Amino acid sequence: MLSGFYVQGLIVGFSIAAPVGPIGVLCIQRSLTKGRISGLVSGVGAATADAVYGSIAGFGITFVSVFLVNQQVWIRLVGGVFLVYLGLRIWRSAPRSPGASAGNRGLARDYASTFALTLSNPLTIISFAAIFAGLGLAGAGGNYVAAIALVTGVFSGSALWWVVLSTGVGFFRARLRSGGMRWVNRVSGTIVVVFGLVAFVSLLL
Repeated sequence: MLSGFYVQGLIVGFSIAAPVGPIGVLCIQRSLTKGRISGLVSGVGAATADAVYGSIAGFGITFVSVFLVNQQVWIRLVGGVFLVYLGLRIWRSAPRSPGASAGNRGLARDYASTFALTLSNPLTIISFAAIFAGLGLAGAGGNYVAAIALVTGVFSGSALWWVVLSTGVGFFRARLRSGGMRWVNRVSGTIVVVFGLVAFVSLLL
């Protein structure tokens, strides 16, 4: 029974992480310019945030989800500002040599940035709640052990997607010269800035 909750959480986590958005762009850019480990750590940061929101939906913590959704304008505004900042920083960053890798502090920043950005979209809770309800998993039937299995599956599924993405993209890194990496930074930075601007526009609609 618990394995069933885990597998369903795995599928939900993978399906929510897979669509390419600003986190996907960051993961691709970091995998190409910093290495697969940097891209993977960035993805794990997003997977951790998915697990946090999955926990809120899976355990039926209504007051937390209501608070976050009510404050979504301010949270998404901060997220939009952060996206624009990151995009500009990526656009201006100097290309690394193919053999260079991020240090521990750099990896910590990669993890923290994607964790914070994923949390900046409280509507993710609604997505989890809707999917869980549709599958008959909302609140895991009041069974906290089942809810833990469900949330663990969500984290595993999300992390699996980032492993696949960072590993696949990382194979192309050795073929990039400094000029190619510079364009990766500029294109990625521009896309991330656009996502930030779209976040601002969505708040006005």
